[in-house]
Amino acid sequence: MLSRLSFSLMSALTSLVCVSAAAAPITVTDIAGRQITLDAPAERVILGEGRQIYLLGMLEPEAPLAHVVGWREDFSQADPDNYQRYLERFPEMASIPTLGGFKDGTFDVEQAASLNPDLILMNIEAKAATEDAAYDDKLAALDIPIVYVDFREDPIENTIPSMRLIGQLMNDEAAAEEFITFAEEQLARVTDIIEQANPDRPRVFIDRAGGYSDECCMSFGPANFGEYVTLAGGTNIADSIIPESFGNLNPEHIIAANPQHVVVTGGSWDAYVPGGDWVGVGPGADQALAREKLQALTTRTAMTGIEAVETGNVHAIWHQFYNSPYYFVAVQQLAKWFHPELFENVDPEATLKELHERFLPINYQPGYWVTLHDH
Repeated sequence: MLSRLSFSLMSALTSLVCVSAAAAPITVTDIAGRQITLDAPAERVILGEGRQIYLLGMLEPEAPLAHVVGWREDFSQADPDNYQRYLERFPEMASIPTLGGFKDGTFDVEQAASLNPDLILMNIEAKAATEDAAYDDKLAALDIPIVYVDFREDPIENTIPSMRLIGQLMNDEAAAEEFITFAEEQLARVTDIIEQANPDRPRVFIDRAGGYSDECCMSFGPANFGEYVTLAGGTNIADSIIPESFGNLNPEHIIAANPQHVVVTGGSWDAYVPGGDWVGVGPGADQALAREKLQALTTRTAMTGIEAVETGNVHAIWHQFYNSPYYFVAVQQLAKWFHPELFENVDPEATLKELHERFLPINYQPGYWVTLHDH
């Protein structure tokens, strides 16, 4: 494993050999609608969330960490499967300094300043906490701009402009546009068919991180996975109950709505809830174990007597599909579950493989979803 000094030297050498335009002032508008003037391309970047590597991994797949001088330590905990795969490909990743979070108040402004960043990429959901703690003012006084992106709160609306924005900042516009074209084409493979066929829409309950805690049940309002359901030709039962992206449904709401499909979002969360009841889907997941844990979740009170359980239309899908730029793969898989007769010619797994082969620095491994149907 490389030392921090080795990592710094490697980053410096990478910067020297990379062909890029000379830094010059540009003005961009971030996802919060703020105009920021800064020198681009950015050579030293702090990631306000480690999972922003999903974005950089597509724009600079041969060296996604070359310009990252610090990041929040969430990637290894929230998505340990992919973290390990990136670490194997880029062992220098272990030497990147980690910082606290803006939302939990553990961010250290002095530590950030010592890394001499050109900018900090921050997710939009941290904006209120950033301003409440005056992090924005403190960083502005040090001439360190914050640029807000979003692929979590409203991924359908904001992922593409976030990719374009980072492309501008990193001099990766061509790579950003290539990915955007692919994403829009893949999403249209679902939305065009739904628009033309206008099928009956099944009632769908999205169980956000089902089994993560004893609480039942976290879900999504009209945005995020809720919007994925709508685009895939379903009706999200929480649309009229949860006004924002995230919220909760009580068991009575779910039983009364009698969903025809239940979709649990899952991942590998031993770092947060060791040995929990969450469904461990993701790259390389044990499908038999994931199916067993998914089956166990159907015994909860909220699942009593609902149609989805009776028909086996209970599914689990990778949680990070709403915390990454890969939203269109989730929409394809949801559509395949809701309307199998309409989407016989759509293969979400092939889409995900192509995404890896064309854009990502790591190889594809199956395991991103599982279902009880026909089992």
